[in-house]
Amino acid sequence: MASLASLFKDFQAQTTPYPMGLEIVRAKGCYLYDSNKKKYLDLVAGVSACSLGHRHPTVVRAIKRQLGKYLHVMVYGEFIQKEPVLLAKLLADHLPQQLNTTYLTNSGTEAIEGALKLAKRVTGRAEIIAARKAYHGNTMGAMSVMGYELRKSAYRPLIPGTRFINFNHHEDLKNITSQTAAVILETIQGGAGFIVPEKGYLKKVKKRCEEVGAMLILDEIQPGIGRTGKLFAFMDHDTAPDILVIGKGLGGGLPVGAFIADQKHMAQLKQAPSLGHITTFGGNPVIAAACRATLDTILNSNLISATLEKEKLFRNLLVHPKIKTIRGKGLMLALIMEDAKTAQTVVKKCLQEGVLLFFLLFEPNAVRISPPLTISEKQIKKACKTIIKVLNQTEC
Repeated sequence: MASLASLFKDFQAQTTPYPMGLEIVRAKGCYLYDSNKKKYLDLVAGVSACSLGHRHPTVVRAIKRQLGKYLHVMVYGEFIQKEPVLLAKLLADHLPQQLNTTYLTNSGTEAIEGALKLAKRVTGRAEIIAARKAYHGNTMGAMSVMGYELRKSAYRPLIPGTRFINFNHHEDLKNITSQTAAVILETIQGGAGFIVPEKGYLKKVKKRCEEVGAMLILDEIQPGIGRTGKLFAFMDHDTAPDILVIGKGLGGGLPVGAFIADQKHMAQLKQAPSLGHITTFGGNPVIAAACRATLDTILNSNLISATLEKEKLFRNLLVHPKIKTIRGKGLMLALIMEDAKTAQTVVKKCLQEGVLLFFLLFEPNAVRISPPLTISEKQIKKACKTIIKVLNQTEC
């Protein structure tokens, strides 16, 4: 039989011409293990998805308990199932009062689609305003609000009625008008290089939305679930969205997304017409069990507050002439190198040294650091020592 690597290339659809190609056979905590028995310290966490690391025992137990009861039984929203109901309640308990009703989906990008539909339905308007260099997913609706033409030009025509503003540019807020259904922003821009909102920016966006009757959608798919020192990054900005979109880190390693809004708004998806947004596997009980265990573990630990101390450690240890700046917050950090070649070399050579790093979508000079929230001080020091070693050896 052909090697697994050969089968991977021949039969599994690829996303780039040059995948990393690690053949992973096991994962535990903050480490991955390949088919050659080599281990890698994971500073990517499945692209910010594995909040508690790999195979966290509490999450695994929750999955096994639900496996012993039932798997998928009915399309979303028809049967009363304990795990998705209690997950929605747990989220509501830790969010602002108006964010009280959760619609569970299979992925972040599907949640974005639902959020856009809901905003159009609530306002009766069609225009969506998004940010340049934004990334919200890769389905047609999500791609329509992607602010990076190179990644979407091959798929036009996309959904009409989308306009773009510059993130953190206060003067652009005048483009939000009475024609606008919603403004959609990442609370921290991910693909653009982990760009944090300036102080007061999100509050001004929300105020402008209120003035013209538009809704504010905040995409917390990547920064949410404790990664930036609060349960959700918007909680640092003295404002709250009308619709919150989450995913990634909620699932404990399983696929999930959700959009959350006030019940009076969400109710519009169930009538005139009914089935306004439907999904077969959204709210899957096994995934909901993993989500609830993940969220409960994070809430009942010091992991959220510890992210800021861990950020300080990374920043203190990652000082090098080839690192021009470190963007982001908490454990959502981007090393901005002097050029793209240096970034590529660092990722490649650190992989050889047993430290897994990755790239960002639109910023070629960036190296991603988004480890599990459970990463230890000792592991951070080991990773930083390896990165500095590689930079010292790199000639660019």
